[in-house]
Amino acid sequence: MHNVPKGAETHFKVVVVSEQFEGLALLKRHRLVNDILKEELQNGVHALSIVAKTPQQWESSDKVVESSPNCRGGFGK
Repeated sequence: MHNVPKGAETHFKVVVVSEQFEGLALLKRHRLVNDILKEELQNGVHALSIVAKTPQQWESSDKVVESSPNCRGGFGK
């Protein structure tokens, strides 16, 4: 699928719940998370899924994070 060793970890999902997300649009929340993970993202991450919620949003949700779709190998293949 990818040009990486079998078992390599290149697909990640992070769930972040923070009061710092209050009043921020989803894109701004994702940018904050990406900035925090900047160093780690330079090491061959192929896919990153981010769930970024305020504590109130998390508490009012069912606290279930949906599965990510299967990887199609990049570039929509």
